[in-house]
Amino acid sequence: GWGFPLVGRDYLEILSAWYCSFGKCCETGDCRIINNITGLEADLDGQLHGQHLAKEAVVRALQGFLQSPRPPRALVLSFHGWSGTGKNFVARLVASHLYRDGLKSECVRVFVSLLHFPHSAVDSYKAQLQRQLSETLRRCRQALFIFDEAEKLHSSLLDALRPFMAHHDSEGRADHQRSIFLFLSNLGGNTINEVALEFWRAGRAREEISMELLEQRLRLELQEAAEDSYAHSRLLRENLIDAVVPFLPLEFHHVKLCARDAFLARGLPYTEATLDEVAQMMVFVPKEEKLFSAQGCKSVPQRINYFLP
Repeated sequence: GWGFPLVGRDYLEILSAWYCSFGKCCETGDCRIINNITGLEADLDGQLHGQHLAKEAVVRALQGFLQSPRPPRALVLSFHGWSGTGKNFVARLVASHLYRDGLKSECVRVFVSLLHFPHSAVDSYKAQLQRQLSETLRRCRQALFIFDEAEKLHSSLLDALRPFMAHHDSEGRADHQRSIFLFLSNLGGNTINEVALEFWRAGRAREEISMELLEQRLRLELQEAAEDSYAHSRLLRENLIDAVVPFLPLEFHHVKLCARDAFLARGLPYTEATLDEVAQMMVFVPKEEKLFSAQGCKSVPQRINYFLP
């Protein structure tokens, strides 16, 4: 139930197993909801590097949404930033801490624009997408929908999502009340990087960058995007996106931390010199300062293969 959004993972798993022994709820995925926000916050603190804004925004939004006994509509978060800065990583963490089965849960659906909607047959895609969302919402009291490469989705597909996000009617239908939408986009990355570079050149710490400043600049860039793009969908025009979450560009020491995590994940030994070597293999921009990793941490796990015994 909804009375335990912040209770520890172990207790909820025991409760779920006991409850499911009396029925078939496990076939629907409902009893595998754990909503472990405490664990999510801990993992973001330990594993997501250089993203103080994203950590705070995601935890605060999910916590408030799950604590609400009857939220008026779906929670919609839009992640923005360069490739490799942690958008997909955070989406995976959210899935694994809201559902015991993570991305494999029946209540989690992941859509990649170029994979699931590769050509211009928009009408057929709209019907298919709405049917898949409706089926998931009928099956699950709480559903998570992740849209990767959201900037490449046709605006009419995004408009097709509107009924699943808008405020409920006066009858208070419950089928959409526990749905969470995450949109992942590279749009806005340049603006985010410009702000980070401005702070660095002024000698100010990146942690001083506020959500208010960055979100305002980011929304301005999104509003100036192409007419048929993600920015001009009804989701933005009708304020259906609850939070625009910026992911900052990663610096040399962040890449080293990603390398350390990659070595630890594979149980491999490393030294500070090894981490330096891995980070030095990445391309850094802009040309003068060479401050930000052009690929973030995206290829770091593959880079450590060069250092295997």
